[in-house]
Amino acid sequence: MKLRFLGKNSTVGDCPTLYATDRDTYLVQGWKVFANDLLMQLEVLEGETVVEVPSELFEHLTKDGLPTGEIKRIDDPIMILTPTGTFVVQGREVTDPEALAQMEIPDYESVVEVPVAAITALLEEPRGADLKRRAQPAL
Repeated sequence: MKLRFLGKNSTVGDCPTLYATDRDTYLVQGWKVFANDLLMQLEVLEGETVVEVPSELFEHLTKDGLPTGEIKRIDDPIMILTPTGTFVVQGREVTDPEALAQMEIPDYESVVEVPVAAITALLEEPRGADLKRRAQPAL
């Protein structure tokens, strides 16, 4: 898998990062989620994992030609909003050695792969039930 770096939101010791791939997917590198109350809200299938990232990370989507990087829809289980305003992103855990060799991943971080179509759908204006879900952040 070939990666194209889109951007990161770094502070000392933290490196949430966003990449585009040659497989019509995005890789989202973020903090591993250990909070049981949060994990209980999700159905994490075998081969999947979840990461937490700052909402600003998705502003880098504009570097992939998208008109905006503002997430406007919260769509479980792909993405949920935490009370602190970060996003939890669920997807297939990246295990591809070629991809992992192109990244620096601290022990407290992991990487998920999410289809481009799933992410771009989250950039659309919310409708009906989406508005209600957006108003009720995760515990």
